[in-house]
Parts: sequence; C-alpha cells; structure tokens
Amino acid sequence: MPDLPHPTPLFSCACHGRRAWLQTLVAGAVVVGAGSAWAQVDVGKSSALRNLVPAEMLEQAAQQQYAELLAQAKEQGALAGPGNAQLQRLQTIAQRLIAQALPWNPRAKDWQWQVNLIGSKQINAFCMPGGKIVFYTGLIDQLQLSDDEIAMVMGHEMAHALREHSREQLAKTQATGLGIRLGAAIFGLGDMGTAAANLGGQLLTLKFSRSDESDADLVGLEIAARAGYAPQAAVTLWEKMGAATGKGGIGFLSTHPTGPDRIANLEANVPKVQGLYERTKR
Repeated sequence: MPDLPHPTPLFSCACHGRRAWLQTLVAGAVVVGAGSAWAQVDVGKSSALRNLVPAEMLEQAAQQQYAELLAQAKEQGALAGPGNAQLQRLQTIAQRLIAQALPWNPRAKDWQWQVNLIGSKQINAFCMPGGKIVFYTGLIDQLQLSDDEIAMVMGHEMAHALREHSREQLAKTQATGLGIRLGAAIFGLGDMGTAAANLGGQLLTLKFSRSDESDADLVGLEIAARAGYAPQAAVTLWEKMGAATGKGGIGFLSTHPTGPDRIANLEANVPKVQGLYERTKR
C-alpha cells in the first residue's frame, strides 16, 4: 500500500463559492435538539456536562493522537496513499456526509476534516473529536460493505464527534466522586482542561453509553440519508456486524455493542428519513 507523505485535510482549500455556501448553511441552520423541526429523527439536546471539558483542548489532544497513529501506520507500510482506490471511495462518501454535518454542530465549520485508511484485518473505524476519521480495510473487506453501508458507519462515527460524546464521557470520568474538582472546573476549567489533554490517549478506546450509541445511530442515519445513501443500509450494516461477533479482532464491536434492540430501533427510524433520501436521489 503506497505511503501518504502527510495526512491531508479532506477540504484543505475550499473555493470561495463553497465557503460562502457553508457559511450560509451554518447561519440558517437550526441547532438540533429535542423537538427540532429540522431533525427527522428524535434525539435530545447534547449534554451540558460536556462543557466541563474545553472542546479546543480535547480536539488538540485528538489531533496529536491521530497524527501519531498515522505515523505508526506509515512506518509499518499500512497507510493508504492518495492514489488508493479504497481511500478515494471513502473520501467521496465523506465529502457528501460532511456537507450535511454542520447543522448538528456549528463548530464543525472550523474543523479540518480528514479521512485516512489503514491496511489491517481489524474490523474498525472511528471519528475522533475535530473530524479525524480512520477506516481499517478489514471493516470494508471482511464485511463486504456497500457504499451505503460505509456511509452508515461513517455517519455514525461522525455523529459521535458532532454530538461531542467524548467530551461528555471524559467529563463524567473526571467528575465522578470529585466534587471539589468539579466545582473548580465549573468556574475555571483549568483542572478539567488539563485532564482532557492527558486523557487524549484514551480516545480510541473510549466506550460510549447506550444512549450515546443510539443517538449516534439516529443522527448518522439522518446525515447519510440527506447525503443520498439508502437508509435501509443501516439495518443491513448492523446485521452484518451482528453476524461478525463470533470472529476475532472485532475492535469496532468492543466499543459498539450490537443486538436486536439496536436493529429494531434503526428499522423504526428508517421511514422517518426515507423521504429525505428519495428527494436527494430525485
């Protein structure tokens, strides 16, 4: 697999016309919360607890860890280069999804989105804070994912970043049983900010709550549908994930539990976004 000289932002030099379009979208978008007329899926507001961890500091920690991961993959000859067909496939899907992401988090307009592909049998993918995406070839190849199914994985992972679930989980980790420190964080954020930076190394193994997972499922489903990817693929994706649980090395499933309840929830929400998909296809 050819080397990638430097991790390149997905949108490193957007044209003025596209930049203006994005700014207009952000200005006119409704920040999604419970009962929002914009959102078709039913998700609540993001937890206020996330505000105890400074977003910029966490994103810097994620950027550092992301760069270290890419450097390690490159050293091992496992990092896909710009001419890699699978990487180009991922980038095409990512461009369409990112165009639908901003209403879920206005801060995302300033993210330097990146997507990279690592050659490995591991079935895994993630999106770190700040829009840093990685897919492993094992996820695509072993599960034989269609573009629609890849979009559902990517949309789900992007949703974790857009809804800032990592900030919330890290805040809970630091705040539990530490009332004095939590009080100081509310007024100053210094201790919590330092903790966020120190915890950057845990981002790849962070486990989200069941509610976070459901939230990411539904937000990712809507993002993908608005981008023109078939909503039913969310169901077939998790059916494939469920069938893969008996295999070894399933990193994705260690932090993303599957089961009939998850699939049933997705099936119940597919009709809510089907119209969005059909309008996009027309």
